[in-house]
Amino acid sequence: MNCPFCGHTETRVLDSRPHDERIRRRRECLGCGKRFTTYEAVDRPMLMVQKKDGSYEPFDRHKLVTGIFNAIKKRPVNSNLIVAMVEELEDEYSRQMRSTVTSSEIGNAVMERLKYIDAVAYVRFASVYQDFTDVAGFLAVIGALDKTDEK
Repeated sequence: MNCPFCGHTETRVLDSRPHDERIRRRRECLGCGKRFTTYEAVDRPMLMVQKKDGSYEPFDRHKLVTGIFNAIKKRPVNSNLIVAMVEELEDEYSRQMRSTVTSSEIGNAVMERLKYIDAVAYVRFASVYQDFTDVAGFLAVIGALDKTDEK
């Protein structure tokens, strides 16, 4: 770590603590004695999403959260639960050291989790994700939901 004041390469860590998914470190330069703060974050591999048409795009957490929020509109679902669900998915792919995931995998994982959070949100998300063209699609998803409830 280079001192931002004098450029000296040796510093001493005075304090470390977690801060917004990062680690905040208070440091002191061993050259000039000045103190400064640094933040460390885990560098995850870039996750690319393979779309249904075969194209690729970077994983966009905001886009996924927005899609799920549309499904839970006016439902008694805590928004923090949704953000945590998306973080859990991203962490899962990161732990597996995956660089590519299909949009189908993401959609299925979200649907599986929504099934246990809110049935209406599950059906809403499924209707957009699976692009229903008729009532039969809705009935199939609701039928699958009923089978889950029986277990």
